[in-house]
Amino acid sequence: MTQERDPKKKPLSVDQKRYAEMVDKLSPKPPYLRNAALAFLFGGLVSVIGQLLTDFYRLVFNMSLQEAGSPASATVIFIASLLTGLGVFDKIARYAGAGLSVPVTGFANSMVSSALEFKREGLVLGVGSKMFILAGSVITFGVVTAFIIGLIYAIFVY
Repeated sequence: MTQERDPKKKPLSVDQKRYAEMVDKLSPKPPYLRNAALAFLFGGLVSVIGQLLTDFYRLVFNMSLQEAGSPASATVIFIASLLTGLGVFDKIARYAGAGLSVPVTGFANSMVSSALEFKREGLVLGVGSKMFILAGSVITFGVVTAFIIGLIYAIFVY
């Protein structure tokens, strides 16, 4: 990986160039294929668990497919939150990578991690206000996007 230089900055000296080349040569290269395969497998595992939970709620509680999706999602969120609270989620996520971080499990992890980090500051000023530090932008973006899509749907489809 070569370093791109800002044309406004002064050029690198010979020693700096040699150092940058040496760092590029000696830096370990991440195992991209392995990381992608693990993310795919763990993301698929989360999806399979979600599908099993959906089928469980459908069969045991006699719900429709649409009705069973909400408790299945809530259960997956609960499991990810519990694993985060127990300190297990981060250990699994080191190997799973984006396979656990991208789905709803990553959202649950970010909320619980922030809440645990600030629990010493109290329930209101610590947990209540700080747990949305990482997830607040996701929630805001989701609500605003849903509102805009709903508005477009209401104007043009109805």
